[in-house]
Parts: sequence; C-alpha cells; structure tokens
Amino acid sequence: MAKEMKSLAKDTVIYGGTNIAAKFVSWMLVVLYTYTLPNPAEYGVVTHLYAWTSILIVALTYGMETGFFRFANKDTANAKKVYGNTLISIGFTSLLFAIIIIIFQHPIANTLGYRNHPEYIWMLGLSVAMDAFSCIPFVYLRFIKRPYVFAGMKLLYVGLSVVLNVFFLVLCPFLMKIAPSSISWFYRPDYGVGYIFISNIISTTLQTLILSKYIFEAEFKFDSKLLKQMLKYSYPLLFLGIAGIANQNLDKMIFPFLQVGSKGGNDLGIYGAVSKLALVIMMFTQAFRFAYEPFVFAKHKDENSSQTYSEAMKYFVILSFLIFLGMVLYMDIIKYLVPSEYWVGLKVVPIILFSFIFQGIYFNLSIWYKLKDKNHYGAWFAAIGTIIVFVGNIIFVPKYSYWGSAWSAFVGYLVVMLLSYFFGQKFMPINYNLKKLGTYLALTLVLFGISTFIETRYLIVNLALKTVLMAVFIVFFIKRDLPLKDIPVLNRFLKKQA
Repeated sequence: MAKEMKSLAKDTVIYGGTNIAAKFVSWMLVVLYTYTLPNPAEYGVVTHLYAWTSILIVALTYGMETGFFRFANKDTANAKKVYGNTLISIGFTSLLFAIIIIIFQHPIANTLGYRNHPEYIWMLGLSVAMDAFSCIPFVYLRFIKRPYVFAGMKLLYVGLSVVLNVFFLVLCPFLMKIAPSSISWFYRPDYGVGYIFISNIISTTLQTLILSKYIFEAEFKFDSKLLKQMLKYSYPLLFLGIAGIANQNLDKMIFPFLQVGSKGGNDLGIYGAVSKLALVIMMFTQAFRFAYEPFVFAKHKDENSSQTYSEAMKYFVILSFLIFLGMVLYMDIIKYLVPSEYWVGLKVVPIILFSFIFQGIYFNLSIWYKLKDKNHYGAWFAAIGTIIVFVGNIIFVPKYSYWGSAWSAFVGYLVVMLLSYFFGQKFMPINYNLKKLGTYLALTLVLFGISTFIETRYLIVNLALKTVLMAVFIVFFIKRDLPLKDIPVLNRFLKKQA
C-alpha cells in the first residue's frame, strides 16, 4: 500500500473513526425508537421531520465548509481570518433562519401536517440553526489537526443525546408506573415523539456552548472582498449539497403527500427504519470524507496525485462492497434491530445500499470540479439526480409505495455518478482501474445472488454458509489488493514468524 494511502487511512481512522462511532450510536437509536414508539406511523413522524432538517443544515452551511478548506489552504497565514469571516457569514444566516422559524412556526406546522404540535417546528428549527453554525468550528478543528478534541466533541454530543433519549423514552415511562409523583410535574406520557426533539435541542445547545472556546480563536475582522470570493466559490456547492441530500431524503419529505392516511404513515415509518439500517455505508463514506477532503486539497499539486486519487477510489469501492456484503449476508441477525412489523421492508435494503455506494463513488469523483473551480458542474449533476428522484417518486410511490422511492434513488445516484465520471475524464483525466473495480462488482453481485438461495430451516446453517461467501470476498481482496505485510502491526508479527 502506497505511503499516501497509509496516511489517508490513518487520518480516516482518527477523524472519521470517531464520526463512525458517533453515527453508529445515533444509528442504534433507531432500535430505541422503533421498540419504544407505539407503531411505525409514530416513527414516520421522526423520519419525515428529520428528512427536512438534513436538507436545511446543508442549505444553511451553503458549501462554506469546503470553501473554508480551499481558502485557508490558499493562504495559511490568514487562516484565522478566513475562519472568522466564515463564522460571521454562517452565524448571521443561521440566526436569521432561527428567527423566521420561530415567527412562522404555526403556518409551517399546518403545512407539514403537525397542526397540534407547532413546538416540533421551532425546536427542530433552533437545533438546525445551531448545528449549521457548529459545523464551522468542527471544520476548523480538522484544519488545525485537533483530532482528539474533534472526537471528544462528537462523542459528547452523541452520548448526551443517547442519555436524554433513554431518560425520556425508557426511564420516565418506568417511573410513571412505580413513582408517578416524582416526574408528573414535567413528564407527559402521551407526548412520545416530542421527547426525541427535546433531547435533540438540549444536546445541540450544550455542544454549541462547549465549542465556544474554539469559536473565539477566529479573527473576526470582516473582509467583504474575501467573503465575496468564498461565496462565489461555495455557492455552487450549496446547490450541490441540497441536491445531494435531497436525493437521499426527498422521498421521505414528500412521501406523506403521495401516500396519505394511516397506510402512508405506516409505510413511511417502515421505509425510514430500514433505510437507517442501510446507513452503515453512509457512515463509512462520511468518515472517509473527513480525511479525504483536506487530503485532496493538500496533495493536488503533487506529480503523482492522479495515481493517488485512483488508489483511494479503488480501496473505497472495495471496502464499500465489503460492507454491502456484511449487511445483506447477515440480515437474518441485523433484522432484530427493529421489531418484526418493520421486517416487511427489509427486501429494499440491498437497493438502498447500492444507492449509497453510488453516492460515495460520486463524492470521490467530485474532486475534479472542486480542484478545477468548476463547482457549477456538481450543482448541475446533483440537480439532475434530484429531478430523477422527484419524478420517480411522483410516478411510482402512489402505486408501489417505498419500492418506488428506493428504485428512484438508485437510478438518480447512478446517473449522477456516471455524469461526474465522464465529465471528470474530460477536465481532469484520472486513470481509474475500471477493470479491477468491475471485477469486484461482479464478485459482489455473484456472492449476493448465491446468498439469496441459501434458505434452510436452521439459522446457524444459513449464517455458516453465508460466512463462507464473505470469506471468499475477503480472501480475494487480500490476495489481489491487500498484502498482509502492508498492514501495520500485523506486518511486524509476520516478520517475526518468517
């Protein structure tokens, strides 16, 4: 494994490993929600509103995370000035957003179908505003290489969120049975989903306050010229980011309007839960991104940078396929993370997983327009993907429910990935090893196909046979692209045995 790949792998573990751990704990909250909320329709409320928050956070950061890296690396001597101007911009727009949400919480709640709970809207609105603002200090921590602080902040937020969710959804109902007077002064047994949003706003507020130490490291010297340049660079990433997250969440945002009534809410809850199970690949992609983005901007002037990017793509794709197989081959165990009433939706998980793989590959391919300052191409690609997802949902969801959503996302991500590849080869040719990647794709599909025929009466036999299939992929990977002598720690052990 090349030296650059070892460095990238190390950074991925440091910066992204913690993010994976944090995301994993958040992912496990799905188990808590699906087992404590009374029915899938209740979880559908969480799925619907959090789909909106995800796109709002992207809108409120409007590409300035990447813009900060770009301009801070251009002029490292003035990095704190870049940081300060980024905070000023994001802080102003986040505050404005929060004020608007508070003022218009009732009409927004009426539009989204939550007339009786306008407080859901203002709680999520304030959380989104603080999350968007907090994104910039986290980017700054990555820039100044403070991985342990970054990790601690992420884990603190997740830990607090878990504690609060468990308190409201598990401990409080228990106390209401044995000692109701101890909590009846603040706890409402029928509030349910609302306590998820309360937990979120408390956790977000404390995280923002703790980050204040690093916020004040910025040089708050407003520079309109600098900010204008940053916005010009970043604004295409706004459309790119919105379109990208819309491809992932648009189906959940419009689902209640396409499948109305109790069936629509129930199906949305099922689809939201099984989609969360598939987010393992998204966790890996995000962890990789935390290390890869600063790595790309730092290495792009090197003579062998194209080869480095090609190698990074290869390992990303292979590991994504490995995660895919790990999910689909062991679904007989993973399915117990959600109650049995959700299992009817598990068959769409492979489709969702491949959609996320396409999205991850697209992120890797996106380096060409970020380095060539052609971000508008990314915005156009993502917009095309969004249109495909939107139209696909409009046409197919009323008849096929979440199957229409899953396939629409699959096609949308596939098209965006292919567009970015072909245009990228025109403006910044990179010799990706398509033959090798195709071989791994074929192997993955063959192993998955074989696994679908393994259906004995005994769970242990099924798992044993599927483990053999997983072993085939791992051995192939080690033989072809991951020599054991290149793995840290293990290489020293092998030398001793030689």
